Amino acid sequence: MRILVLSQYFWPESFIINDIVRTLDEQGHSVVVATGKPNYPDGSIFAGYRAWGMQRERFEERVEVVRVPLWPRGRGGAKNLILNYLSFVFSGLLLLPWMLRGRQFDAILVFAPSPVTQAIPAIALKWLKKARLALWVQDLWPESLSATGFVRNRHALRAVGWMVKAIYGCCDMLLLQSRAFTDPVSRYGGRKKLHYYPNSMSGNPVQSTTDIGPELKAVLDQYFCVVFAGNLGTAQALETLVGAAVELRDDPQVRIVLVGSGSRSGWLESQKQALGLDNLVLPGRFPMDAMPQIFERSSALLVSLSDEEAFAQTIPSKVQAYLGAGRPIIAAMNGEGARVICEARAGMASAAEQVAPLVDNIRRLKALTATEREAMGQAGRAYFEAHFEMDSQVARLVELLQR
Repeated sequence: MRILVLSQYFWPESFIINDIVRTLDEQGHSVVVATGKPNYPDGSIFAGYRAWGMQRERFEERVEVVRVPLWPRGRGGAKNLILNYLSFVFSGLLLLPWMLRGRQFDAILVFAPSPVTQAIPAIALKWLKKARLALWVQDLWPESLSATGFVRNRHALRAVGWMVKAIYGCCDMLLLQSRAFTDPVSRYGGRKKLHYYPNSMSGNPVQSTTDIGPELKAVLDQYFCVVFAGNLGTAQALETLVGAAVELRDDPQVRIVLVGSGSRSGWLESQKQALGLDNLVLPGRFPMDAMPQIFERSSALLVSLSDEEAFAQTIPSKVQAYLGAGRPIIAAMNGEGARVICEARAGMASAAEQVAPLVDNIRRLKALTATEREAMGQAGRAYFEAHFEMDSQVARLVELLQR
């Protein structure tokens, strides 16, 4: 197939769409990516790029990537986020038809974590290219805007709902990363277009060329390390993780390691210093290819989300990554993500934003034998192979796009 993948986020940013594109190419499909300038999660344009101007490059020296100007999201704040979202819409509408002139596509796939507005340029391209349009829903709008506190005004949320309904109405297919998305998405897009299509991960991660450094290696090798990897933002209920670190100070063998960066990195550093949390380790962000060796050295992998209905309906993509890593999982969240972990028998789950149950689960997991923890990890890996392995899931994606 000739597939245009449109996403505001793409390599060198760390998102699963990178691996989807790589696998589509490996399976023999012609893929072009339309995206913006990389700046997530820290909010600054990556080295080697600039916010303004168009750009063309090759991903993995094979896949053509076209980039439009983008206002960087900065360190937070509504103004920068709104400008970030709108700049991609306007740049995409104005420039992508020209940058993709003469190119024909059978299907357009929009990878749609927030904001859903990134689908708007794809709608224009759908009509210009006479191609089918599939939107892969990663976040629920307007629910996620309310859950993160970004928008609270009910009239504004209603207006966003109208916009979402219009966007969904222009799509030929809505792919849902969670089965729990069915009811909320159907309120805006109807049920006939809906197809469950979960996030997936490669079963054979690329070999890492990144050195994670002697300090992090020493911590991972010497202590019982519960490792969180990913964005450190408002949705991740970081207060709960800090609270757990406070309660676990009486166990000198436990470390909570938060690998990543985001809008709340500064707050975490200040809490670590103010509370004297030697057991809270903040090594910063690492490239995706470093994750397998970090996971392999971890005693357990940690995922947390805030206590909001929209997040309970979401399966964070790190859940699939953790399952594929074959390590036991500690979850502090509600809903679908916790259900998957328990169904896979891959670890222990507790309610979102509850410190005491999270601490109890960490202590219980530590008390198990190494053999028992290994069995949890292997159960998770088997569940991953059956439900989330990328090669088979990408083949299914192509079947869906061909319908």
